[in-house]
Amino acid sequence: MAKKAVATLQTGKTDGRSYTKVIKMVKSPKTGAYVFDERMVRNEDVKDFFKD
Repeated sequence: MAKKAVATLQTGKTDGRSYTKVIKMVKSPKTGAYVFDERMVRNEDVKDFFKD
């Protein structure tokens, strides 16, 4: 008989999920074309990343 999978509560601090991949489209000063700024930032700093 197969075992049932039990869902566990995850806090986000211990399992590596305290970071979020964020992607922002910015205009390049050299060419004028849009480029993507892609970074891994902490969950607390996501709003600060998009303020600029």
